[in-house]
Amino acid sequence: MSPDQVLDAGRPAAPAPAAVKRRGPLVSAALLAAALLVSLAYLAADLRFGYLLVYAWFGIGYGVLLQYGRFCMASAVRDLFAVGVPRMAVGVLVAVILYALISAGIQAAGFNSFHAHPLGWHVPAGGLLFGLGMVLAGGCASSSLYKSGEGNLGSVLVLFAISFSQAWMVSAGGGLNRLVPEAWARQAAAQDMPAELSITDGWFDQFTAGYLWPLGGGTLVDRLEWPAQWWSYLFGNALLVAILPSLILLSLLYALNYRKVYLRQQGLRVLSWRGELRGLWSLLTQSRNTALAGAGLGLLAGLQMLVTGELRELHGIFNFGELLAAMGHTGGLSLQDSVFDPGYWYITTQEAQWGGWALAQAGVEMRDNLFFGLDNGLPSPWLNAPGMMSLGIIVGAAVLANISGEFKWKWPNAETALLAIAGGVLMGVGSRIGMGCNIGAFFATVTNGDASGWVFLLGMALGGYLSVKLLKAWIDWRLARSGLDF
Repeated sequence: MSPDQVLDAGRPAAPAPAAVKRRGPLVSAALLAAALLVSLAYLAADLRFGYLLVYAWFGIGYGVLLQYGRFCMASAVRDLFAVGVPRMAVGVLVAVILYALISAGIQAAGFNSFHAHPLGWHVPAGGLLFGLGMVLAGGCASSSLYKSGEGNLGSVLVLFAISFSQAWMVSAGGGLNRLVPEAWARQAAAQDMPAELSITDGWFDQFTAGYLWPLGGGTLVDRLEWPAQWWSYLFGNALLVAILPSLILLSLLYALNYRKVYLRQQGLRVLSWRGELRGLWSLLTQSRNTALAGAGLGLLAGLQMLVTGELRELHGIFNFGELLAAMGHTGGLSLQDSVFDPGYWYITTQEAQWGGWALAQAGVEMRDNLFFGLDNGLPSPWLNAPGMMSLGIIVGAAVLANISGEFKWKWPNAETALLAIAGGVLMGVGSRIGMGCNIGAFFATVTNGDASGWVFLLGMALGGYLSVKLLKAWIDWRLARSGLDF
């Protein structure tokens, strides 16, 4: 793998030939028509499948926006630390601010389905592993989906690695049990669990029941015991947890990184306060596509939470598992008759279910653990609502990539494939330790008032920084061996 291939791992593919561009809109129309036909088939089977289709079509919307803005947390970290470009990081923070405002309104309306994460050492540790992996792989959890929709088969390898590494991790026992502290084992053994679950046989179950559950978690409003009113959600969860930290980070990106670029562009040595504001605005608008994508993602993520909440109220349910049971699809339900159904934008848990389902079809016992057996279930992919959202991201990205002429089958070479698999495994392991990915453990977390998301981001940024340094050292070593002057 050449140095250029490493540095360009997250950048758009070269423009497609004219013939490909001409047929691109037809391919996009065919994809949308197929999605519509599949949706009609679901509704013909049972109108209650509309709940699953909401996930799928929001996924298509996410895919369009992600591909339009080249929106990628791996790129945000890599570009900032490797070449000093803050464009993607700015887009992420813009999305955080907008989503936080919308989430506050949804929380006040009573439709919020967010579950706060417990805060402990596992959060930065998981973020560190995830950050290491996403830069090595050339894409985070969400960007691996949209890049798959662009025809990048290396990103497909990342998805496989994320899926199966998580499935293995939550069910593995044996020698890993030696790593379990005695206090975790005692606490886990004391839990009142169904007989079908043998949680003392798996290290992740003991990590969950013996370490995570006693920690608890909560949003800022919960922790301060403020009343459940609109002003507390707006001031506490949105302003204090999400918006102010985002504005501080934007100011730091401007002061430490972009300001000197802006001064050079303007041919100035000093700026008035109005000039500083214009410089900050220039930072926010330096990449129109990324900023617009960030704004759109924030709006869409908030709207999904609202629509899902309305549908739950309409059907009188708390979890999609109740609808599946009512329709006679009980095979993939957990012991609590539930399935993974966050009600908002999420990525890695449904991918763990894909891997777990595939292993179960191969005869591996995957339901005797807390993750699948008690909490998330193991539905088939076509009955997995969040999984349909992830597939929707791939379809949405493919639609826009074909329209813009950016779709291109891209086969990884051996070294790119190895990095994709290694990075995907690290992301899978990190997402389970940290209880989520760049979306579930950071984006959806801080925007709903849970400050643990910033701790995950800190670990993720550190992991990304270390990964950039490792890649640079590797490139330098390769160049030294080749004798090239790069």
